[in-house]
Amino acid sequence: MSFCLRFAPSPTGYLHVGNARVALINWLLAKKNHGKFILRIDDTDVKRSDKKYLKAIEEDLSWMGLNWDKKEYQSSRTEIYQKVFSQLKESKKIYPCYETKEELALKRKSQLSRGLPPIYDRSALKLTAQKKENFEKQGVKPYWRFYLKSKNIDWNDLVHGNLKFSNISLSDPVVFRSDGVPLFTISSVVDDVDMNITHIIRGDDHITNSAAQIEIFSALDKKPPIFCHLPLVQDASGEGLSKRIGSLSIRDIREKGIDPMAVNSVLARLGSSDPIRPFCDIQDLLEDFDIGRFSKSSPKFSLSETFRINTQLLQKLSFQEIVKRTGKLKNLNANFWDVIKENIETIDDIKEWQKVCFGSINPIIEDAEFLTDVEKLLPEEKFDQNTWGKWIGKIKAETNRKGESLFMPLRLAITGFKHGPELKKLLPVIGREKVVSRLKGLKG
Repeated sequence: MSFCLRFAPSPTGYLHVGNARVALINWLLAKKNHGKFILRIDDTDVKRSDKKYLKAIEEDLSWMGLNWDKKEYQSSRTEIYQKVFSQLKESKKIYPCYETKEELALKRKSQLSRGLPPIYDRSALKLTAQKKENFEKQGVKPYWRFYLKSKNIDWNDLVHGNLKFSNISLSDPVVFRSDGVPLFTISSVVDDVDMNITHIIRGDDHITNSAAQIEIFSALDKKPPIFCHLPLVQDASGEGLSKRIGSLSIRDIREKGIDPMAVNSVLARLGSSDPIRPFCDIQDLLEDFDIGRFSKSSPKFSLSETFRINTQLLQKLSFQEIVKRTGKLKNLNANFWDVIKENIETIDDIKEWQKVCFGSINPIIEDAEFLTDVEKLLPEEKFDQNTWGKWIGKIKAETNRKGESLFMPLRLAITGFKHGPELKKLLPVIGREKVVSRLKGLKG
């Protein structure tokens, strides 16, 4: 089998980690099997679709390294959908309905009040030709439902195993609006057929949709793809995610300075039996990937865990690898990276330590008299790895200070931070001139 998978986002909001996980797993399964990955933009809803969100989605996927082999827009496939509409109408697989939204809501409310499932009652099928004509004369255009046969639908899901639905428990799905625009239920099936999609990986909130869509595939005389429904990702508190409120969006995560491979490392194993660990390269992640390891339970995405993985990942990187990620940052050299790497949580931290080592900072002075005294004890020669030991030896002998009362005033004055790389390693990088200036409380 030649694998072909797709990710089909709607450009109605920013990409959140739940949808990004679906995109990543689709990409991984496709590339693991030397197949194709299609980016298919579900933009048939013109009112809600926005080009800024489309651009943001493409930027986020590219940032994650998920390059697509082909890009399709549903909005450019209107003629194809209309041909399918005519085909299904002629074969009586779809039927016209004339209820308003308000009427449907009342039916639903009535069914629930009587303890009945809120399933469409197919009342439109009982309309006479005269009643339909009257609706048309009144300017009421019908929307269209697909007629589900009274039978069981079952399939073997890659995550949930054998799934079975009885169509009598499902409403006939609406497939075309009154203005002729196809809904997701039908357009995605038509696209999956035309694009030779072999596997559909999406959230398990689509399981009911899949039951109906399997019958639509059959109505088009096509074999359905293999389905895989992933449990929906929750935030750390157990709440669901929503792209419309910017909940844990990839855009926000990028702005926090997190490396894309830290995000990929977390999302690729979230909800699987594998422990989450950092992968520095997407090819390594690809080789390790196994779709069979995912469970039926909803996983929780933790931003703090992603930061932890990001820290571990950055600390594993060689100087050559960090250069690839940062480009040509000023003063970034192998020695500087070796000094700071154990104290880096995000890429942005590199810039902070560049400022400390090569730029200008406002020193934090906690004990001016002590700093004035110890500045006089600094070795005169050029700083090296032995400078710190010599200097501290003199300070201890002269002041009898030790522990935090000795080290913290020095660290705050020299770096402006309470924590960071060893001062033994930092001093040679910062240099004598800056250290002297900062001990005197001068900006520099």
